[in-house]
Amino acid sequence: MSNPKVVVIGGGTGIPVVLKALRKEKIDLAAIVTVADDGGSSGRIRSAVNIAPPGDLRNVLIAMSDMPKFYADILQYRFDKSDGELAGHPLGNLIIAAVSEMQGSTYRAIQTLAQFFHVEGKIYPSSDAALTLHAVFKDGHEVLGESHIASYKGLIDHVYLTQTASGDSPVASKNVVKSIMEADTIVLGPGSLFTSILPNIVIPEICEALWKTSAKIVYVCNIMTQRGETERFSDADHVRVLNEHIGTKVIDTVLVNIQEVPEEYMNTNKFDEYLVQVDHDFEALKAEEVNVISNNFLELRDGGAFHNGEAVAKEIVAISQRQEFRH
Repeated sequence: MSNPKVVVIGGGTGIPVVLKALRKEKIDLAAIVTVADDGGSSGRIRSAVNIAPPGDLRNVLIAMSDMPKFYADILQYRFDKSDGELAGHPLGNLIIAAVSEMQGSTYRAIQTLAQFFHVEGKIYPSSDAALTLHAVFKDGHEVLGESHIASYKGLIDHVYLTQTASGDSPVASKNVVKSIMEADTIVLGPGSLFTSILPNIVIPEICEALWKTSAKIVYVCNIMTQRGETERFSDADHVRVLNEHIGTKVIDTVLVNIQEVPEEYMNTNKFDEYLVQVDHDFEALKAEEVNVISNNFLELRDGGAFHNGEAVAKEIVAISQRQEFRH
């Protein structure tokens, strides 16, 4: 019997936690990673070199590799703020940029580096071109750029993407659609709803593949609401927004954390984008026609609330091993 095929879609700091745990399981693993980041080191590099931003890809590369910790520390090393043009750049971002320029493609660069660092599984940028995220708010105001969205005070209605260089509609990278169509299970998140997960899903070819695939689609719901994105959101609100952007109710199962984050635990200086714990609305989840798996998925560390990668991975593997397909 072949291993279940699991595809994880997202970006930011959320999915590396789950990918690191899934890498150890008996599955065929692939990650589809957002390329809409325009802030910090990634934003500066994509402006200078005209490539897909490398930051999220770097974190996924490390999470899915068996590289020694020292190698990971080298890739994650961030140049000091006094280092002129290099200030703030993680070394790994510069390496990805260099190989992308050498090979003329971020997609090819990641495949090369994945071999070099003994990655267990496949890593695909969602697109081979840098993308600009557009957020349209309920009041009609539109904000361009992932890094600017949280600064506007309002509720997001929907997001969409354009290619940064041309303004054209985005195109999925090679093998992205194929991996979705061949998957047994597709995992969305965890991660920022509007700026890490949806920037993959609103690429038309990816959205269409999610309609057509026979894979089970699982959403790992965020533990905390996020300033400027999901303020006052329940778990059902997250699912509703995903289904609205995809255009139909495709999510089969939602993983919901029910362990409480202790009061005053969160380091609000370090994690200032997070607000309060996501509310549960099981009746509204039922209306979204999803199965709910509620459990303790919480890991408290470094003053923040994170998903316990091993606990999430265990549920994903169990879902993948069931011979059921979505309605």
